[in-house]
Amino acid sequence: MLDFKALLFDLDGTLLDTAPDFITALNKQLELHGRTPISNDAVRTSVTNGSVGLIQVGFGIDPSDQQFETLREEFLELYFANLADKTVLFNGLQQVLDTCHQQQIPWGIVTNKPWRYTQAVLSQLNLINQAATVVCPDHVNQPKPDPEGIHKACNEIQISPSDCLYIGDHVRDIEAGRAADMTTIAAAWGYIEAGENIAQWGADYVVNQSQQLHSLLFN
Repeated sequence: MLDFKALLFDLDGTLLDTAPDFITALNKQLELHGRTPISNDAVRTSVTNGSVGLIQVGFGIDPSDQQFETLREEFLELYFANLADKTVLFNGLQQVLDTCHQQQIPWGIVTNKPWRYTQAVLSQLNLINQAATVVCPDHVNQPKPDPEGIHKACNEIQISPSDCLYIGDHVRDIEAGRAADMTTIAAAWGYIEAGENIAQWGADYVVNQSQQLHSLLFN
């Protein structure tokens, strides 16, 4: 059992499996533009780069293209309309949250997902009022990998970073946690980009399957 007083999670690919709703939105958009849908796997490995990464993989263009921003805004509206239809907690993470509640351990979220979408999905999944803190890019000057969001979350729950764990599925999550002097856990079950070597991220722990997190934390 690890010694900690609070848990902080990244959101997409760590706490929530949001990819199915991103897949639906992107393929609906591709259909609107007469394009062939892309595979689920291609979308899942691009979710970590947000709407920019999804437009790049879906339309094969980069942000310098004059159509890019229009397509990105269109995609985000399609996503917002159905952002919690298929999104769920990863397997085993409800047990983690339940144990936190039973042991009066606060948990929260530090994400690079904008507040508009974060608030909506957490509200629809009845998680918004359970989280002790939710920090989005809208609330800080610098998003991850800068540790500002993690420091803000720790201040809000009044717990030192050294007494908190940060869990994320991208190297920027681990970099942010380490910069905040926090124990970090790499969520290898998440949306890992092709070619990524998780062992090189420098996390204190690597958990391969979400169902294994509870045992690491509480057994």
